[in-house]
Amino acid sequence: MTGRADLRFGITDVAPVVSCGSFSTRAVVGEHLPITATVFREGHDAVGANVVLTPPADDDRHTAPPPLVRMTEFGPEPDRWTATVVADREGLWTYRVEAWDDPLRTWRHDVEVKVEAGQGAEELANDLESGARLYEEVAAAVGVEHRAALTAAAAALRDGSLSVTARLTPALTAGLQQVLQDNPVRRLVTSSPTYELWVDRPRALYGSWYELFPRSEGPVVAGEPTHGTFTQAADRLPAVAEMGFDVVYLPPIHPIGRENRKGKNNTLVAEADDVGSPWAIGSAEGGHDAVHPQLGTMEDFRAFVTRTRELGMEVALDFALQAAPDHPWVSSHPEWFTTKPDGTIAYAENPPKKYQDIYPINFDNDPEGLYAECLRVLRVWIDAGVRVFRVDNPHTKPLNFWHWLIWEVKQTDPDVLFLAEAFTRPAMMHQLARVGYTQSYTYFTWRTGKTELEEYGRQLVDSAHYMRPNFFVNTPDILHASLQYGGPPMFKIRAVLASMMSPSWGVYSGFELFEHVALRPGSEEYLNTEKFQLRPRDWAGAEASGRTLAPYLRRLNEIRRKHPALQQLRTLRFHPIDNPDLLCFTKTDPGSPDAVLVVVSLNSTYTQIGTTALDLPALGLDWSDRFAVTDEITGATYDWGQFNYVELDPHREPAHVFAVHRPLPAGPLPPA
Repeated sequence: MTGRADLRFGITDVAPVVSCGSFSTRAVVGEHLPITATVFREGHDAVGANVVLTPPADDDRHTAPPPLVRMTEFGPEPDRWTATVVADREGLWTYRVEAWDDPLRTWRHDVEVKVEAGQGAEELANDLESGARLYEEVAAAVGVEHRAALTAAAAALRDGSLSVTARLTPALTAGLQQVLQDNPVRRLVTSSPTYELWVDRPRALYGSWYELFPRSEGPVVAGEPTHGTFTQAADRLPAVAEMGFDVVYLPPIHPIGRENRKGKNNTLVAEADDVGSPWAIGSAEGGHDAVHPQLGTMEDFRAFVTRTRELGMEVALDFALQAAPDHPWVSSHPEWFTTKPDGTIAYAENPPKKYQDIYPINFDNDPEGLYAECLRVLRVWIDAGVRVFRVDNPHTKPLNFWHWLIWEVKQTDPDVLFLAEAFTRPAMMHQLARVGYTQSYTYFTWRTGKTELEEYGRQLVDSAHYMRPNFFVNTPDILHASLQYGGPPMFKIRAVLASMMSPSWGVYSGFELFEHVALRPGSEEYLNTEKFQLRPRDWAGAEASGRTLAPYLRRLNEIRRKHPALQQLRTLRFHPIDNPDLLCFTKTDPGSPDAVLVVVSLNSTYTQIGTTALDLPALGLDWSDRFAVTDEITGATYDWGQFNYVELDPHREPAHVFAVHRPLPAGPLPPA
């Protein structure tokens, strides 16, 4: 026979747990993490339950008795219990569920039932004495401020000169019952297995990302772009900060291979002035631990990192484990690559696509040497001030490698975060998150319809205990057809969806200028893609003409910072609205009364109307409540209830982003 025979009480279905406890559950500092379990026992006596949350081993509180976090029963299923825990520092915590005999609750239930049945003092003699002993037991264990009241209650229970009601009244006051709730008598304590909880800094869950190519920030001279430097790219940072972004993501900044270099628009033959793809890493000038000479020096990069921090942002750096044919690794460690029967090294292919300028790495030939080198490279950039890495194509590398590498870094630098750029099959995407990735690119870019957005949003909420999404509206590789043909209103729609649904979202430079021309019909690649050429942009001209989405992006990020509800993932809820081109959802903050309600049109051409059917209890309201909502985009305030008429013209404003107010302010308000 197998299983645990020491479990006095039933504890099953503990959640959240990742892969039966094989990997750590995830949270961030200050995040409210709900713990649930099925807890039950034999017979009719009461059972209690609590969560034990233990700080990291290096915390002074690690060996102290943990605070009691009592669980409460919740429906609709019987025997389901829940409690919320909050970790207050980064690192590896643990948690477990404990179940126990609750004699105080059993006693109160039995006494109340017997009194209601008309039993007198003689029949209740043993019950009253049992209660007195329980109250004395609690009195001996609590602080002096409650001791007198507990002792007096015990004395009253034993006082035969009083009526049964008078003997019970002191013991059943609300104040004393709260003392007993906080200081229960726990007998026959049974524990679930202990599970790990990795707690990251808040940026792991919440942040606004902006991707830019530093090499495109050089001046245009005589009508021709010149290669930008870190110093010139730093001049762009104040504008990025002004839009409210938190993270500045840079594609690879290393030397670019010259052998098999690709030309403009990914042509096979490069001209003399073609700059090549930053992802074709390595040349005689250096590899993954070097800076492209035309961008500047390592000190210039450090200065860029410093300037980014001064503006309240941080740098995310691309970590792409692949090599150009002239990368130093190719000659020094040919065993790190795959050799074909004819003796040549295999370049990357994703049929029908071919990447002659990139050699994939083979992680099976010399794992010890290759693993050590990858860790060394990461530490070079960590030492240069980088605390966030966007990892290119992690799904093409072994899972055990990522598990080892990420947790090696976390041991010394727990604040370092990893974003998986893995547009791949769901199983691989989710497993990358389980083994250690902090965030993941998602399928959001291709989710444009109401049903698929709702289904995908619910899937992400269900996996929020280990996989955190980052909704990028576009990338250098992905210009979705909706942006190609939807016009400026669609750019607003996608920005609202990404920034309001996901606590982390991202924009690739040029989105605010409505760049929408594809390489060819049916393609998701940009024409004149920045991956293979310099692409300077006329920021000043766009601002002067008003043809820029920058003010709108700034407002969305301001709203996100103002409302802690929008910095959550677990509380995303969708609500019915009777139009397939209108999406309605809310977010709440477990730590405050903050709530945000969003209604957004999915149609960028025509005005859409509809009526909501809000789940008001999900917002902490009663079904009949009236409440005020203020549109954070327009400033208008309305009187709302469960059912509300909505009309959205995408050419004026395609979305309502409402702050929900409780209670309704005095005075008449206009209908929506």
